[in-house]
Amino acid sequence: MHLSIGITIGLKQENETLWNNGIKQNAVFLADTLRNCSNVANVFLVNTTPVQITKRLPWSQERWPTKSFDAAKDELDVLIELGGQIDEEQTAYLKQRGTRVVSYCCGSEYIAATESILFERPLWGYNFFVNQRYDAIWMIPQVANNSQSFFEVLRRHNAETVPFVWSPIFLEQRSQDLPYRGIYQRRADSPRRLVVMEPNLNLVKFCLYPILIAELAYRQAPNSIEILRVTNAEQIATQSPEFIALMNQLDIVRQHKAVFLGRYDTPTFLAEQTDIVISHQLENPLNYFYLEVCWQGFPLIHNAHLCSDLGYFYPENRADLGAERVLKAIRQHDADAEAYRTTQREIIGRYLPNDETLVRTYSQHLTDLMARPLR
Repeated sequence: MHLSIGITIGLKQENETLWNNGIKQNAVFLADTLRNCSNVANVFLVNTTPVQITKRLPWSQERWPTKSFDAAKDELDVLIELGGQIDEEQTAYLKQRGTRVVSYCCGSEYIAATESILFERPLWGYNFFVNQRYDAIWMIPQVANNSQSFFEVLRRHNAETVPFVWSPIFLEQRSQDLPYRGIYQRRADSPRRLVVMEPNLNLVKFCLYPILIAELAYRQAPNSIEILRVTNAEQIATQSPEFIALMNQLDIVRQHKAVFLGRYDTPTFLAEQTDIVISHQLENPLNYFYLEVCWQGFPLIHNAHLCSDLGYFYPENRADLGAERVLKAIRQHDADAEAYRTTQREIIGRYLPNDETLVRTYSQHLTDLMARPLR
């Protein structure tokens, strides 16, 4: 059987960028992967909002055809709900056609729900629809530990882990006009520019531990560090008394070697202002940012255990070991920068949409899905 598959997105405007969050990128990467499966005939993106599909969309309609739900609903063998939710009536329509519906979970939904409740961050309010007619729940590995039971209990279905997928296509498009196409360049013996680019929206990826790592490295080798730049931190650095008080304890801040900036485009900031990236995560041990940094050959200091063979890994919350990795990158990275980039890209190959093992795995998940009775 050769399947016709739709993957949902939720457009907010006709010319919406693919860079404002990772969800639409995930939909595109998944579409490219499924298109390589032997049991798939065609794949398209399905918009679940009233926004019209026009030529203003900033991606190729030939490569990634995009349709409204109404235009797609009679063509589907499988609908993968990823970036836009369908309602009860739409679900019923698909079910009576024999269409399988899959919930593709790529966010830490338990954490988002918990923070919404505890910290008054509205998500859905009283109008909360939980679809309980999914034929499968697919979740990427990095969200399983914190959210699997959250998915399963509310959606009344077992969840299964599917491979994480990424592609450099948008990174390389964004980098093509940058100097050296945004690829890391040696700095000779110059002091290094350390960068932290955590989103700082919650505890999952927050800048404090990377700053502590930079501080420890600076204490040991102050002349080897030119500056620490922390993006997505301007608001907390000007409005949070607690954050300001903590920062004022640090030598790298007191000696005016740290700056706290707003939001920046990742490829451009890497190419223009970065030598070493320091990162830290809680319950998000694999994400696009790590792959973007390593694909371009930048040294990445990180604690993401699901990709511990990438970059310069330190375990858990060990800032001291993170600082050791920073100093190692300062001393050694430039001596082998090209080989490092080559190795990083070889490792990242396991996440690419044309990886044979990854494609076979998704093909088998689709075969298993279609073999089950329709819910």
